[in-house]
Parts: sequence; C-alpha cells; structure tokens
Amino acid sequence: MSGLRGAVHAKWIIGKVIGTKMHKTAKVRVTRLVLDPYLLKFFNKRKTYFAHDPLQQCAVGDIVLLKALPERRTKNVKHELTEIVFKVGNVIDPNVMYPLMCRGLASSTNRAGEDSWLKSLFVRKVDPRKDAHSNLLAKKETSSLYKIQFHNVKPEYLDAYNKLCQEVLPKIHEEKHYPCALVGTWNTWYGEQDQAVHLWRYEGGYPALTEVMNKLRQNKEFTEFRKERGNMLLSRKNQLLLEFSFWNEPVPREGPNIYELRSYQLRPGTMIEWGNYWARAIRFRQDNNEAVGGFFSQIGQLYMVHHLWAYKDLQSREDTRNAAWNKHGWDELVYYTVPLIQEMESRIMIPLKISPLQ
Repeated sequence: MSGLRGAVHAKWIIGKVIGTKMHKTAKVRVTRLVLDPYLLKFFNKRKTYFAHDPLQQCAVGDIVLLKALPERRTKNVKHELTEIVFKVGNVIDPNVMYPLMCRGLASSTNRAGEDSWLKSLFVRKVDPRKDAHSNLLAKKETSSLYKIQFHNVKPEYLDAYNKLCQEVLPKIHEEKHYPCALVGTWNTWYGEQDQAVHLWRYEGGYPALTEVMNKLRQNKEFTEFRKERGNMLLSRKNQLLLEFSFWNEPVPREGPNIYELRSYQLRPGTMIEWGNYWARAIRFRQDNNEAVGGFFSQIGQLYMVHHLWAYKDLQSREDTRNAAWNKHGWDELVYYTVPLIQEMESRIMIPLKISPLQ
C-alpha cells in the first residue's frame, strides 16, 4: 500500500473548525471526553484533522461532520467535509429569548432547506419561541411545586434548631388547611457542615404556595418560630422547583437510609438536552430503588438541577454507583451530560426523626 493509502480508523467525525486559511482545506479540532481509569474523572482529549472543503463554505467556529476518504488526498488530508451541523450565527435561547453568540443552526450543505439526519440527533423538535423548558420537562399530570430550603445554622445552635423544627414543622405538614406537605428534612453529614435542608411540596402550584404563605403570616406560633429560628442561623436560601416528568415520585420511605443530594449548575440553554439524556439514564439507576426525586429550578438560582438518592450506607452508595458503569449505555450518557455542567456539588444527609423520608 502506498504512503497515501494508509488505513483511516475514524469514518465519521464531528468537530469544530479552527482554521480555513489553507486552500480548499479546513482545519478541524475534535474533542472527546476520556475516562481516567484510576482517577475516575473525565478529561478532554483533542485531535486535529484536515478535511477537504472543495466549496470553501465553512468558517471558523462551525461544527462540521467529516467523512473519511477512501484514499488520502495528501499526506494530512484524509477526510472531506460532508455537512455543516451547527453554523456560527443566531440561535435564540428559549429561556431568555436572546441570541447566543457562539453558534447557530445551518441547513445541510447538500440538502438546503431540509433537516439532516444528523441534526435531528442534536436538536429537539421544539419551537423555542413557543415552548419553555418547564412545559416540556415537568410532569403534566400534577401541578405540584416544590421548595427546597438551605439553612446554615450556627454550630452551637444546631441541636436547638433541630428540636425547634421537630416541634413546629409537623404541625404545618399535618394541618389540612395548608395545601403543602413536608417531603423530607435533613442535616448534612458530608458536604457543607451545620446545614439543614428542607424539601416541601405545594399541591396546586403557585396559588397553593401563596395561600400557605398568607396563612402562615397570620399564625402566631409560626411567627414566633421564625423569629426564634432566625437567631440561630448564619444564612439561608431557597429555590422553587418543578419535578422532572421521568423521575420517581418522592414518596415516604422507611429507614434507616442516608440521602445524597447531587446539585448541578448547568450551562444556560442546556436544560432540554439534560432532560433528554436523563430520561434515558434514569433506567440505569433503579435496581436498588435508590432514585428518590429529580427537580429543576424555576425561581432562585436558575439552571439548577437536584437529584435526590437514598442508600443504606456509604458502602451501598459506592457499590450502587459502580454497578451502573457495568451497564451498557451508562458511560455514553455520562459522556454527553458532563459537558453540560458548569459546577456540581454532593451532600450526604441524615434525615431528622420527623422526616417522611427516613
């Protein structure tokens, strides 16, 4: 075999154009995540290809599909440009309705005006001007709204804070005139220390939340509770959440269990993509009934996702998570979701005695 007919292993490649100065040739960088078997972390691995672009139609920043040539055109050119998958231009973020600056959608270079088969793999068929991600991802059969509270307690008051909550919170949970329910209440064990986490469900959405808040303002016991509780806190924050349609319903369970709250700060504009991948990924995490609930933020810190898991102990957590890697397809889904994340945090939590999730 001649020097220009070497074997080409990658028949189809997707990459980003980083140079177009060469005549009828595009310089394309391909980035993929590779799992380090020892650190169990993903790292970027990059490789540069040169592709034949006879029409000189691509620009720096375009995402392109390359196809391996049966024979090399030159020493370095082993591929040809088949399609511009994403072209630099205007893309409207469906959540803020402003154009993104990084890239846009382009029609196929070979089939102008038609959606290509490859683009259908990456682009959800939703008109971003008509459908918010809350309508696409939340459960349609319920109108429940969730509130998660994070309270950072002064270390010397943690026991007193827990005692106070165990006296007052069950009364709100059990009162039929309040359209809300306590889903769970915990103290962090590993993660941010001296922190309490409460999760509430409001049956009926925002009107139910407003009704509960109005009634609690008139409740003298709750007013005194908030005043006394405020003296014990360093800081507090909350978020209003919706529940992913494909996740388990968070229902009371018997213990003893430990709970892990994994919180992800996503890149703006990627919530739909995250939901598409996790709608498939959740089936890999059902063997030990560990999936408790999955939520995404509506008010508070935006593009936040919270996954709540239950395990018998830390070793059970380790075994369950490792077992997922032995299932075909799990590694691929992790590969595609990792780039959507800006930050992530894990909390191991212990439920209080009053928590319906034990």
